[in-house]
Amino acid sequence: MSAVSASSQPILDVRSVSKRFGGVEALKGVSLQLHPGEVVALAGDNGAGKSTLTKMISGVYAADGGEIRLDGKPVSFATPEAARREGIETIYQDLALADNLSIGANIFLGREPMRRAFGFLPVLDRRAMAVAAKETMATLDFHVDRLDAPVGRFSGGQRQAVAIGRAIYWNARVILMDEPTAALGVPEQRKVISLIKMLKDQGRGVIFISHNLQDIFAVSDRIIVLLRGSLAGERRIQDTNHDEVVKLMIGG
Repeated sequence: MSAVSASSQPILDVRSVSKRFGGVEALKGVSLQLHPGEVVALAGDNGAGKSTLTKMISGVYAADGGEIRLDGKPVSFATPEAARREGIETIYQDLALADNLSIGANIFLGREPMRRAFGFLPVLDRRAMAVAAKETMATLDFHVDRLDAPVGRFSGGQRQAVAIGRAIYWNARVILMDEPTAALGVPEQRKVISLIKMLKDQGRGVIFISHNLQDIFAVSDRIIVLLRGSLAGERRIQDTNHDEVVKLMIGG
């Protein structure tokens, strides 16, 4: 059951945004709302505009029209770093993890904590990174033999958990997930779906891009379907079915 209150203010409110790349209109006045504790799925064929929309939310692209509101206030992010500072984290399909580094180092990638050695020399605070890794992974019920092992040794599902853990550590309120179950086996897909439900229970808002309708129906509250840059339809998961969603995706 969704933790969303019908009267609650959306944490994210995307209003009639548009985006052009040269002569191509990638998004045509698309709107989307996301409430705390809600999972909204984005569906559509390749080229429908899903990635463009999420990249506008996360600060990669600027909108050519419309506006994006966070907690009711208009925002415009010049960079993904600016979006992250406001609690918007993106977990891309390739995860953007450094395979040769530990969980703690990946959590702090680009934001490493420092301490003073010999009273003046700044060095990495590896202990703080290790403590953060242990505490964050414990909240996800994540277990591996060695937390200090390079994440390149982990399975696909474990790597997804590290990326989700990074978002949690930095207190992300809006988490954008791009095909998080792609290329995973069925048991690992189930683990990732379980992690998304955990994010939802924590009151975070999740936008979930996937081609896998089974996963969408397993974890989402609403589904928004895009078709050639336009909104093809929006449905509550409990009020629709696979066939209807497929028809929306192909314009039937």
